[in-house]
This record gives sequence, C-alpha cells and structure tokens, in this order.
Amino acid sequence: MVTSLYRIVKRGLINFWRNGWLSAATIAVMILALLVFEGLIIFKVMTEAALGAIQEKIDISVYFKTTAPEDEILRVKTSLESLVEVRKVEYVSRDKALELFSERHKDDPTISEAIGELEENPLSASLNVKAYDPKQYAIIASYLNNESLTVIVDKVTYFQNQIVIDRLTAMIDAAERGGFFLTVFLSIIAGLVVFNTVRLAIYTNREEINIMRLVGASNKFIRGPYVVEGILYGLIAAFFAVTISFPLVYAASPYVEVLIPGMNLYGYFLSNLPSLLVYLIIFGILLAVISSAISIRKYLRA
Repeated sequence: MVTSLYRIVKRGLINFWRNGWLSAATIAVMILALLVFEGLIIFKVMTEAALGAIQEKIDISVYFKTTAPEDEILRVKTSLESLVEVRKVEYVSRDKALELFSERHKDDPTISEAIGELEENPLSASLNVKAYDPKQYAIIASYLNNESLTVIVDKVTYFQNQIVIDRLTAMIDAAERGGFFLTVFLSIIAGLVVFNTVRLAIYTNREEINIMRLVGASNKFIRGPYVVEGILYGLIAAFFAVTISFPLVYAASPYVEVLIPGMNLYGYFLSNLPSLLVYLIIFGILLAVISSAISIRKYLRA
C-alpha cells in the first residue's frame, strides 16, 4: 500500500512538471477562481460592516413629559431592556439633554445667550432605543404606545421616521439577498472554468490513460496522480492568490474606509490571513480534485 501510494504521488509530480505549460495555465485559471472566491469573502465582510453601520444609525427615541418622575422613566427603561427585540437602551436626562444641546450650538451666540437666560430647563428626558433588527422597531413602538405610558410619554419618534426606517430595512434586505445570489453565481462560474481547464489537461493525456488501462492498471492507480496534481494546483494557486491580494487590499483599504467609516480592510486582511489562507487552500484543493475526478471518469469507463 505504501509502495502504491509512493508511485501515485511520484507519478503525479512527474505529470505536473512534464506538462509545465499546461500546469501553469491550470494554476493561472485557479488563481483567478480563488481571487473571485476571496473577493466574495471580503465583499461579504464589507457588506456586513456597511449594513452594521447603517443599522447603528437607526434608532427610535422616546421623549417624556417634563413632569415625568425620573424613577418612572427608569422603570420604562428597565421594561424596555427586558424585551427580546431590544439591543440597547440609553437614558438621556434633562440635564444631559441641555448639556448636549448647548455643546451642539456653542458656536451660535444667539442660542447660547438664550440658554443662559433660561430660568428652567425646557428639554425633556428621553430614551434612545436600538433593536437587534430594524424590522423590530414597529414592535417596540407599539409597546411604547401602551395606554399606561401615555401619562408620562410625550412622543415616540418611530412614527416620524417610519418611512426612513422602512426604506433602510428594505435596502438592507436587498443588499443581503443580492450578496447571496452574487456569491452563488460567481462561485458556479469559477467552478465551471476550473473544471473545463482541468478537463483539458486530462484530455491531453488520454492516450497515456488508455495505455495504462490496457496493461491492467487499476482505476485507483490511474486516478491517483491526477488527484495529486489537483492538490498541487490548489496549494500553489492559494498561495499565489493570497500574495496577489496583499497589494490590492492595501491599495483599496483607504477608499473602503472613506465609504465605510471604521472599516480597516487591510487590518482585517492581516488579522484573518491564516484562516483566509486555509479557506483558499481547502476550496482550491476541493475544486481541483473534484474536477479531476469527474473529468477522468469518462476515460475509466471507456
């Protein structure tokens, strides 16, 4: 068994080097396929970061009447936090609201003077509520419209921003569906291109395969070298794909950060490089080995 395995590996290496130009062409096609696969992974990460940034900007605010006791407001805050739809609730007191308002308009002398002349704080306390999913804001808004809360609640901003929230939700859903279909489509295209390239490589050796069958070689012995070649194609193509990606990701990173604030693409690439390389190696080897196994099956049946 060890001797047979040694011969299979040796023959696979010989075929790989003997068909140098064909091997190089196959690897080049596989590099393109793996770059597409890697691009899809990065695209998915960027899409998730962009959607996360959009979702982070979506919230609803609950403004309370100026006569509402603080302990009642905090009770509402606690009840909101107990809802499964709610991710975070931030309490802004009347004093904090006045402080934020003053800071926001510090460069406007008219407003600053008006604030200084106020004898009483006219601003309301509020709760800023963030949900796990934008679709859940309607449920939260319905909860806040409970009759028992009308005594202390002045208004809920969901109804003023409902159109914007619905549009953002639709945009997020469309982006997720589009990303999924794009991933499937490009993966199929890359797989077909690699399959046909490997099939061409095996076609050039069809006479040698027929001779091996005539002298009594087993199907496993005939198929084995092409599986070895497929593993070599996947390994080499994965390392080249990652190497090519370095300058591309580095060059694109500043533009991505402008488009998606806080998204450090190059930092993500470096920190996830080992796992990314493993994914590419696995995907490349599977793609080449499966393509080889399917392509050679025709000649083993002849």
